[in-house]
Amino acid sequence: MNRTEFIVTIAIILFVAFCLGWFANWLVHRFSRVSQSDIGELDKLAQSVHEAEDMRDKAIAYMEQREAEMSNKLSQTEAELGAAMEGLRVARTEAEELRSYIERQNSGG
Repeated sequence: MNRTEFIVTIAIILFVAFCLGWFANWLVHRFSRVSQSDIGELDKLAQSVHEAEDMRDKAIAYMEQREAEMSNKLSQTEAELGAAMEGLRVARTEAEELRSYIERQNSGG
């Protein structure tokens, strides 16, 4: 095989390899092509995801608002409980003082 035959053979082999690669690329794109219905479905899916994220954000905001309200109500209830306990302590002290006073009056009289 002389030099010219070798070059022609290599050129044919490279051309066949190029054709096979191009054909394989065409087949891959042919079978993996995205149709319009798939694009429409993806758009609907994206819209659904966006709506779900909006609903989640609204739910989080509502829960934070409710948590703040409940925390405020708890603080008020704890303050009222503290005041009631203080009033009860004072009332018990006064009742004990009155009992002592009555016992002294009864024993002295």
